[in-house]
Amino acid sequence: MKRGVGTFIVMILGVFLFGTLALAGDRELLKEAQEYFEPLPDKPPALKNNPLTPAKIKLGKMLYFDPRLSASHLISCNTCHNLSLAGVDIQETSTGHMWQRGPRNAPTVLNAVFNTAQFWDGRARDLEEQAKGPVQASVEMNNTPERVVATLKSIPEYVKLFREAFPGEKDPVTFDNVAKAIEAFEATLLTPDSPFDRFLKGDLSALTPEEKEGLRLFMDKGCANCHNGVNVGGNMYAPFGVVERPGAEVLPPGDKGRFAVTKTASDEYVFKVPSLRNIALTYPYFHSGKVWRLEDAVAIMGTAQLGADLSPEEVRKITLFLKTLTGKQPEVVLPILPPSTDQTPKPLLGKVK
Repeated sequence: MKRGVGTFIVMILGVFLFGTLALAGDRELLKEAQEYFEPLPDKPPALKNNPLTPAKIKLGKMLYFDPRLSASHLISCNTCHNLSLAGVDIQETSTGHMWQRGPRNAPTVLNAVFNTAQFWDGRARDLEEQAKGPVQASVEMNNTPERVVATLKSIPEYVKLFREAFPGEKDPVTFDNVAKAIEAFEATLLTPDSPFDRFLKGDLSALTPEEKEGLRLFMDKGCANCHNGVNVGGNMYAPFGVVERPGAEVLPPGDKGRFAVTKTASDEYVFKVPSLRNIALTYPYFHSGKVWRLEDAVAIMGTAQLGADLSPEEVRKITLFLKTLTGKQPEVVLPILPPSTDQTPKPLLGKVK
């Protein structure tokens, strides 16, 4: 009887000691993670030279969904950055005007306000500048600023909404203000409260033991050296193939990335490090869009960027951790757009320039 009681006490002490050690390990993991990452806020940050107002966000939302910003009246911002699909279009590269295929995979618009720049090559300094690009690109929306303004000015309700969003301006319906309004709306597209966010805020039970092991590997292997900060990436540039350049299908030799912007030899095959927020939902992966499985993308990054041959078990655990970056998706009510008038330019299926 005494031996049984002693054995029971030893077992209880063992469980207590194991739990204490596990708790200490979790706290140490949290402390290290907080040195690399920040939880997503619930509200958007202040925008430079573009104050957020309800009227501007409302207008930006309507413009985001309005296909009349395209020459064909068929393509909207939401076509390639579908908010029902985590802000992407689930295509290797997007389909634009007259079924043309774009050169690169469409990055997610969710949380993009926290990126240091926009597009894979960083050619747009912010979301305002980015919003102007696809509208004018012949392979995307194939329109001109003049035609966009003429379209919007032909619709009385839009004229009224621009006056409300940009009060005090003599002529508020401008292409610059179109971009400002879209930027304001896109800045609200945040996905907070992921399991990883809750962990960063101190909830040690928000991640499973295997997800915590994946986080540990993510930091120890060096992934967090580039994928860090509030957006788990998006805040720096890096060559694709630091240690070993991927094959031509994953890294097309004709696309030299940031080199096209800077014309600097050292920027060949340099791209903006993408955010990993909601990465489990934003397949296919890389600027080429050639990799469809997250596990494959993790393995490629291990060899290409870190020179590490990750084991299948390491890949599995890192992937489990990455899935904890899926946050609360924004619920957006589809806006009812104002009708065109007799003065509205008619759809064009050919080129406008």
